[in-house]
Amino acid sequence: MAAASSFAIDVPESLLARARAGERAAFEQLYRWFERPVFTLALRMCGDREDAAEVLQETMLKVYAQLASFRGRDGSPFWGWVRQIAVNEALMRLRRDRRLAQEVAAEAAAESEDHAPPPPAAADAALLQRALAALPAATRSVLWLYHAEGYTHEEIAALMQRTPSFSKSQLARGTRRLRALLEIAEPTHA
Repeated sequence: MAAASSFAIDVPESLLARARAGERAAFEQLYRWFERPVFTLALRMCGDREDAAEVLQETMLKVYAQLASFRGRDGSPFWGWVRQIAVNEALMRLRRDRRLAQEVAAEAAAESEDHAPPPPAAADAALLQRALAALPAATRSVLWLYHAEGYTHEEIAALMQRTPSFSKSQLARGTRRLRALLEIAEPTHA
């Protein structure tokens, strides 16, 4: 069973109506509610905070510009629409900047070396972040979309303009690679 998306925010219709009518405070509230999920998704897919911030900005600009066109067809929630825009923006950024994103991620991982040991949970999170950054952008994106956002292989394939087999193989390879990168050597006892 897939984890619930961090985007799963129940937005009252009254708030959407006020935002559609141009009420700035209503749109600011929408922005605050979706800022963290959009940024986190973009960071996990792009592997770089600056790219994630740009994806957040582009996503929210599109949400603002296209808010009047959201109709919630087939009962689809507003949060699903926002998430779809964010995924599309992150994928476009990766397509545009694939090589640079990998270089920046590798550089960020090298700069994150610290001489003082972090707390165990922070160390685990940092290790996972470095391992994810070491993966190719497409693999990292498939892993995040599948495990964190709950997309199916068919949905990922459509988003990435590939086949479901591509999604499945990237997930399998990415999982194997992550396991290898996260493997911690057992201490030897003398």
